[in-house]
Amino acid sequence: MTREVFITHVEREQEALRGFLLALCCGNKSDADDLAQDALVKAYLSSAGYHEKGRFRSWLFKIAHNTFLNHKASCRTMESIDDARMLIGNTSADSSFEYQGLYLALRTLPPKERSSITLFYLNGYNIKEIAMITDTSEDAVKKQLSRGRDKLKEKLKI
Repeated sequence: MTREVFITHVEREQEALRGFLLALCCGNKSDADDLAQDALVKAYLSSAGYHEKGRFRSWLFKIAHNTFLNHKASCRTMESIDDARMLIGNTSADSSFEYQGLYLALRTLPPKERSSITLFYLNGYNIKEIAMITDTSEDAVKKQLSRGRDKLKEKLKI
């Protein structure tokens, strides 16, 4: 892939990538931007391995997902929404942010469940695509979605 083609793909997918990482980072824009930058650098360095046979977005999200999992601060989970609220204080998304409650609840999920929930519900990927992005089986994704939904229902009192 040439540099120009890579730039064209990134310009088209950049907002979706940032939205995906923002959800994984539970509304922490600073962490999401840092991870996006790291993921884009990793993607550029390995762009020779991308052969146009798959969707660029899925390939990029896979790199971003692995970057997220390797970033220890983003993977900290909380026992309760109150614990998450105390941790983030006023440092992440604006306190009046529309999805703040959801981000607080997402922070209580283990990273793999958080990833599956985010990819399925916020990014519209199907189970097969999520399995590809997260390097897990389709059955594992189904279990992660089920557990994540159950935990979110409990945390959000739905």
